[in-house]
Amino acid sequence: MEPLVYESALPLQPEKNSGGELASLRVKEPKLTIAGLFEDEESALLRYAIGMVKSTSAAEDLVQETFLRLHPIWSEVENPRGWVYRTLRNLALNHLRDHPAQAELRDDTASAPETPPPDQLERNEAVGLVRLFLAEMNAEDRALIQFKYNDDLKYQEISRRTGLSVSNVGYRLHHLLKSLADNLRRAGIQGSEG
Repeated sequence: MEPLVYESALPLQPEKNSGGELASLRVKEPKLTIAGLFEDEESALLRYAIGMVKSTSAAEDLVQETFLRLHPIWSEVENPRGWVYRTLRNLALNHLRDHPAQAELRDDTASAPETPPPDQLERNEAVGLVRLFLAEMNAEDRALIQFKYNDDLKYQEISRRTGLSVSNVGYRLHHLLKSLADNLRRAGIQGSEG
């Protein structure tokens, strides 16, 4: 299973107030470029778009259009990862609305591309939405989720890395996951019932 959040750990810098107590958790994110964002997210965006529009060529066009729209406003976008996922989703929905019965003419001698089963398409959409919601989180919250679910760290290790108490780590992760589940439910994605 591929990771749902960023591949590399973000360096965490706890800030101390004048009394030496932990004031807040600050994550230093490397300066992101549009080329770096494209390199980091292209494959995931493409899979997400294919899952929605069920056409590789249309999905490639939609990802390209997303980045073409981002380029002129790059300096104004506060959360580029969230912006590209949201924009791609909107472009895919527009494409589906504008091409409801898009049927490709196929040569009978050519092998037709394998269409993923409906449950795989639903899973692709759910994964894309999880990526979207994670991209919209602040850096500290994404780092907590990364430590727990990508790096498979225990609460004690996360506490040591972040400067948060063990109970605060658990509390924050609980509420982040609850919020993520609520967002998915509102988007029409239901969890497994079993």
